[in-house]
Parts: sequence; C-alpha cells; structure tokens
Amino acid sequence: MKSRKVGIYVDAVDVTLNGGFGLRYDILRKFACRDGSVPSRLHAYLAFDKDRAKEDQNYKVKTSRFCEVLRDFEYKVIEKPMKFNPETDSRERLKKSALDIHMATDILTQSAEMDRIIILTNEEAFINVVNALQNMGIRVEMIGFDNVPPALKRSVDMFISGYTIPGLLPVKSPYEWGTVGSRVRGVCYDFSHSDGYGFLRYMARIDDNLWITDSRSSESPYKTVFAHVSQFEPDFDSAFLPSRDLIFEFDLVQNEKGLVAEDIVLISAP
Repeated sequence: MKSRKVGIYVDAVDVTLNGGFGLRYDILRKFACRDGSVPSRLHAYLAFDKDRAKEDQNYKVKTSRFCEVLRDFEYKVIEKPMKFNPETDSRERLKKSALDIHMATDILTQSAEMDRIIILTNEEAFINVVNALQNMGIRVEMIGFDNVPPALKRSVDMFISGYTIPGLLPVKSPYEWGTVGSRVRGVCYDFSHSDGYGFLRYMARIDDNLWITDSRSSESPYKTVFAHVSQFEPDFDSAFLPSRDLIFEFDLVQNEKGLVAEDIVLISAP
C-alpha cells in the first residue's frame, strides 16, 4: 500500500508570539505522522533581525541553535530578514508579508504529492490557501495556541489547540503526561451549574483516532476526569462553562472517587 504523505508548515514567529514559546518540533512531527504518514516537507519560517544579530550576540547564538535543532529533526528553515517601520524611532515590526507569501507559495506549489498538510499560523489570509488545498482534495489540519482567528479555525478540516497535545509545549511536572500526579491540559466539555461540578477532557496519547472524543471508547485517545467548581482558580467565572475554547491546566489526582482534577488554572481563552 502506498504511504500517505504529510507536510508541516510553521510560521515560527507567530507561534512564539502567540502562546507557542518552547514548541517541541519533534513532537509536532510525531503528531503529524500519527497515522503512519510519511513526512514529505517540513518547513519552518523565521523572520530574522540582522541588525539585532550584529549587536546582540546572545540573540544570534540562540537563533543559530534554534535552526540547528530544527535541522536535526529534518525541518527546512527558511529565514527572511525582518522589516521595520522607517517612520518611527522604535523598532516597530511591520507585518511580515514577504514571509507569509513565501509560506503560502511553498504550500501551494509543494502540495500536489501530499495527502495532508498541517499549518501553524495566525494569519487569517491563509483561509484562501486552505480553500485551495481542499479543492485539490487535500486534508488540511491546523494547530494553534492563542489569538487564532475564528474564521481560520472553521476553514480547516481539523483545528486542535497545541496546548492539549501531550508534550508539544513544556509543562512543569515531575511526572509523565497522563499519569497520576501529572499536570495536563484540556477542556471542560460538560458542567452543571446547579450541582457545581463538571468534567474535563484531555488527550492521553497521540494517535489517529482524534475524532473519537467519547472517552468511554477503548479506541479514544482521550480521558475524562471529574472537576468540582472549588478546584478552579478563585477569580475564574464558571458561568463560561462548559466551553471547548477555554484551555485549562490541572493536576490528575487519584482519590476514593477515582481520578479527579485539582488546581485547575485557565491558560488560554479566545
């Protein structure tokens, strides 16, 4: 059987500035290939400040190391000079239109042999790229963190918050994601205001059954835990629950009632 091919295209600047600082590109590759697909093109687009690099050795070294790590994971790093507004005294960054156009062009010209494409960007203009890919019969998935335009989320075949993918971002916990005592991230998909409790769902493993959200199924990669209103941070307004858009971080604790969520903190909201 012919192997399916997948492409990954990441606007590294958008990711970093919108909640994705510390993104693990090796885990991103693992997630993209979760169904046995073969990585065809792995691209990361980086806006690079050449003037700052001349003055700031630390910035230069960190950028170089970042590129080296990505190349270890077989990503192609496309660097473009960062442009600034000449009409201001401050180093105000202009919209990186050249980088966006380069990324969009690469996606469209390289997609012919691909079955699935995963994009990470916050630019709403990519809706046109998504539509073009879908018209060619290519599945388009998107991973995002903060400030993703709702219309862009709705345009793709699957949107998933990068906060909820195990290991994609660092989480302060001495235990492995999903084990008792670990700290994980997920959504509150059910909540009873009259009873003061609900249920949180988190991804326990990365596999190709992400569409099976009912955690009662043995094939589902998701798990569900009990969440009492008293465990949410004091200033959180539970009137917003349930919600698929709010991302929470919480501890998995085992007690006499089973697995429950404690120390529930909101980490991302629209």
